[in-house]
Amino acid sequence: MSRDALLNNPHAVLDGQISQLLSGVIVTEEEVKAICAATREVLAMDPNVVPVRAPVTVVGDIHGQFADLVEMFAIGGVCPSTNYLFLGDYVDRGYDSVETVCTVMALKARYPDRVTLLRGNHESRQITQVYGFYDECLRKYGNASACLWLSQIRGHCDCSDRLP
Repeated sequence: MSRDALLNNPHAVLDGQISQLLSGVIVTEEEVKAICAATREVLAMDPNVVPVRAPVTVVGDIHGQFADLVEMFAIGGVCPSTNYLFLGDYVDRGYDSVETVCTVMALKARYPDRVTLLRGNHESRQITQVYGFYDECLRKYGNASACLWLSQIRGHCDCSDRLP
């Protein structure tokens, strides 16, 4: 990404990551960390009771079903033209939890007033180890080191700890 492009659009990197994710291309470990950092900044500014702009499309329990998330955007409209309230449980059970959680987190970072993320019971370190997110990260990033696991899972859960 050129310096001029970043100066003209401070959201260019997030826009590129969102486009990449929605096209089905997995982001790198470094991009996951960047998405988590951007989302943490936005969530840190949210109040404990988050106002939700109406009208809103409510989405519940995606559980790593990325194709369903993409279909939801096809039906409900894309951000920023549609407000979304996600009820949590972004990961586990499905095969595409990484893509799913990265997409909703990147959308929150990019459109903080249009996307509301709530925490489900699967946004915890213990549950993600049992129900598949941990294994998916190992499978997709090809590294079983504790360092990789902590950077991926902990980055996600650290953000999740900030969700209302």
